[in-house]
Amino acid sequence: MTSDGPRHPTLGEIIRRQRELAELPMRQLAALVGISNPYLSQIERNLREPSDRVLEAIAEQLHLSADVLTAEARRDEPEDLSAMVRHIRRDPDLTKAQRLALEEMYETFREVTRAKRRRGARAD
Repeated sequence: MTSDGPRHPTLGEIIRRQRELAELPMRQLAALVGISNPYLSQIERNLREPSDRVLEAIAEQLHLSADVLTAEARRDEPEDLSAMVRHIRRDPDLTKAQRLALEEMYETFREVTRAKRRRGARAD
């Protein structure tokens, strides 16, 4: 155990573990999902992040929900992450692209506000 505490598994590690528990060879799961074997391998090794469609298809073939697959991986979020960003990241009604855009806008608004405070300007 490091000083940062225990490391939680990544999404790719969770997918690989669930595939192995289901006793599905990588080639078979890739074929069932409709993706190439190399792409699934890259996902499992955390070299690529699956799209929402691919993640849903993988979860369906493993008889899980995408939320179950991502929940354990999210446990690695920093403790100082704002509550708003946590809510954005967990909203099931948003796509991955929408979540990223909202998080970026939110953080930009916060940075602008902090900069105005530092300059002593009034917030409009």
